[in-house]
Amino acid sequence: MRLFVVAWREAPVALALEAAGRRIGLTTDALSPSEAARQAVPGDLVLSYLDVRPSLDGPEPGVAVLRGLRSRGITVLNGPEAILACHDKLVTALRLGRAGLPHPETAYLSAASSRRDVSRLRFPVVIKPRFGRRGEHVFRCDGADALGALLGRLRKHAWFRRQGALIQELVPPAGHDLRILVAGGRVVGAVRRVAPPGEWRTNVSLGAVRRPVRPQPGECELAVAAARAVGADLAGIDLIPRPDGRLAVLEVNGAPEFTAAYSLDDRDVFEAVLVALLLPEPVDPALAPARAR
Repeated sequence: MRLFVVAWREAPVALALEAAGRRIGLTTDALSPSEAARQAVPGDLVLSYLDVRPSLDGPEPGVAVLRGLRSRGITVLNGPEAILACHDKLVTALRLGRAGLPHPETAYLSAASSRRDVSRLRFPVVIKPRFGRRGEHVFRCDGADALGALLGRLRKHAWFRRQGALIQELVPPAGHDLRILVAGGRVVGAVRRVAPPGEWRTNVSLGAVRRPVRPQPGECELAVAAARAVGADLAGIDLIPRPDGRLAVLEVNGAPEFTAAYSLDDRDVFEAVLVALLLPEPVDPALAPARAR
């Protein structure tokens, strides 16, 4: 069996997974979607690592290729439905809600929305792209005037005119969150992300630092349930603390950026991901959505 990690632009995680696969004796390559379409045959395993476009208006090209690979009898992990459910934050919110998992209250904000349309909101709120990445274009609004001014600025962006945005309740920032890496239905890595002084967002791209952490059983259960809710074989689950001490699922990342800092029990996290994907945890069909291969 060969393993193909499908990604664009030589993504660091894809290259690290390629190297890990070879260390554990797999024939592994990181390929673009078009290269995978040419090389993969039934019996191979394809792991999708398609991210959100830099333009923030949808997933990177290749979703149709994943469908084509699957139609040829090739096993695709993080298939097209999972990629769309993770990257489209509106779909993520719907899936988490359907599964009964805690998630900040979320609504859709179209490019045609006016101040009158949002006059009944409870502030403060967070405005974020429907397809977001690395904390880009994520804004906090503490009142209607700030939101009205923001709407005017957002309409200058093609991603907002095309896809709209999400408006979400602001969970009071604690200065940190928990990123748990789930593969094959089990927790294989985790870090605590600590925001820099004066920053309410915990994205590493915005200056947050990763700290080692040992996730607790309840945190692991919530992360695994969130990955299951969107049908993801590999996902990074962001958990944030509420003021009452309970956790909420903030986001589910279908192309999570992770490093060796995520390793648990001194085990290489990239090798742990691949082993978990090759030997996934059995899932009770009554609890899991259909996972098309």
